Amino acid sequence: MRNARAETGRLILRPPARADVPALFAFMGDPVAMRHTHVQASLRDCRRHVAGHEWQRRRLGYAPWVIVTKMDERVIGWGGIYDDPFDRGWGPEVGYFFHPDAWGHGFATELVRRCAELADRELRLPALSAFAHPSNAASRRVLEKAGFGVVRFVPEMDRLLFRRCCPDVTAA
Repeated sequence: MRNARAETGRLILRPPARADVPALFAFMGDPVAMRHTHVQASLRDCRRHVAGHEWQRRRLGYAPWVIVTKMDERVIGWGGIYDDPFDRGWGPEVGYFFHPDAWGHGFATELVRRCAELADRELRLPALSAFAHPSNAASRRVLEKAGFGVVRFVPEMDRLLFRRCCPDVTAA
């Protein structure tokens, strides 16, 4: 899957280019859009954040993608499977961040389901984790629809830890 693009019915999922960072910062730097998670303080911080994840792509073969609509090729989000280079130790996670204009259209569900397929079929990961703020009901629903269940509350992060066990990778 190294540097691979992926698609869903409505989305193109591709590795980020440096030129994508301003479009990503438009929502990742917005305190309202990111109220349930970390806000990038500056365009420079956003660039560093994306670069840190791209280092993981080179090392592990997977990292978040830029999420683009097929219909108009507009950047609407950033997300996918990753091992967080900034908060290590949780193992493979799925995460997603979308521009508010893209909220409520099922894009997150489409992305997370595609990530689950890739985790099972291509990466053959034993499990995927995810985090959601307890008050983020929409994100919790996205994870539950994709087969994730709550494991526990992580107080130091003020987040719920979700996990989805992938099918037995040794089964034929």
